[in-house]
Amino acid sequence: MRSADYIRLTLTSLRASRMRSSLTILGIAIGICAVVLLTTLGAGIRLYVLENFSQFGTRIIAINPGKSQTGGTGGLLASTRPLLVEDAWSLQSLPFVEHVVPVVQGSGAIEFGRRVRHTDIIGSGSDMAAAWRFEIAQGRFLPDSRNGYPQPWAVLGHKVKQELFGTQNALGQFIRVGGERYRVEGVMTEKGQMLGFDLDDIVYIPVERALSLFNRSGLMEIDVTYRPGISASAMAEQVRQRLIDRHGVEDFSLITQDEMLKSLDRILGILTLAVGGLGGISLLVGAIGIVTIMVTTVHERRAEIGLLRAVGATRRQVMWLFLGEAVLLSLLGGIAGILLSGLALAALALGIPGLPIQLDPFYLLLALALSALVGLISGVLPAKRAAGLNPVLALQSE
Repeated sequence: MRSADYIRLTLTSLRASRMRSSLTILGIAIGICAVVLLTTLGAGIRLYVLENFSQFGTRIIAINPGKSQTGGTGGLLASTRPLLVEDAWSLQSLPFVEHVVPVVQGSGAIEFGRRVRHTDIIGSGSDMAAAWRFEIAQGRFLPDSRNGYPQPWAVLGHKVKQELFGTQNALGQFIRVGGERYRVEGVMTEKGQMLGFDLDDIVYIPVERALSLFNRSGLMEIDVTYRPGISASAMAEQVRQRLIDRHGVEDFSLITQDEMLKSLDRILGILTLAVGGLGGISLLVGAIGIVTIMVTTVHERRAEIGLLRAVGATRRQVMWLFLGEAVLLSLLGGIAGILLSGLALAALALGIPGLPIQLDPFYLLLALALSALVGLISGVLPAKRAAGLNPVLALQSE
């Protein structure tokens, strides 16, 4: 049997049962569409999260107070010694250190005239804007306060400025932060949100005043950025030794940006696979549909199979005929599924412009290969059954 005969017989069979073929193709198309949509959205969200997480730079070391460790009895012991502002300033003299950012965070009422806004308040140092890659729209960021107790200065996020001052110039105006009087020194450029946290709805004040305002004895975190020319592990070791010299013990936790990104990437990668697996369930349902329809087709075409065997077709040729039909159904379903997913992604992009959509050609090729594989696996048993029919008994079924 020639290749052209295979194709002609397969297409004739599909045309003879248009409704059944269409429903089978639709089932595979829905499964492929679900796989492509979910994996594409998963990959897009993964890229979006990593980009947002990396927008503060990649050469960052975060230091947090407290270190969990295993004690001699098998229990977990945790130290709670605070990180001090002086600890942060001591790191500035280390080789390759670019910026040191002490951080303490809380919330409170921000007042200007009769307007009041409850928002987040971050206490930090003068290097924060440069270290976190924040731009100043007006004025300046917090002045350097390492030589003494800082003045009551404040820098407003874009949204806070709009809510309190509108179009009025905020520079030089006095506001009340947590009941204390502060002068506005600057306004930040609009930054948007990061992982649900509004970076524009924040007021920045000197870290020493924030500690007093929130009645805290230590910092929440110290961020250290460093220049190129040294590895993250070597820089982290320098920071560790300096703080151990100051504290006497390692009572803090250190994590580099590389470690954070690797952990985040690993978690998001697993989520992407899990989401793709959910789409694979739809594809499995389509595969079961192919098996069911092909078994029915073999039963209905017993006489045709007997005739093919009678005119000289071998068992292998009969098997490949039905197997090719199953694969063709799956491939047509795969192509239809890709077209459906393309339309769905285009509609989502138009309806929700901010939705991260990262269409990877790899997933499209994988979807086609997956659909062909589904057809191949689903068609094996029905094709073997067709090839194993006795030609005489098959002709008698007419």
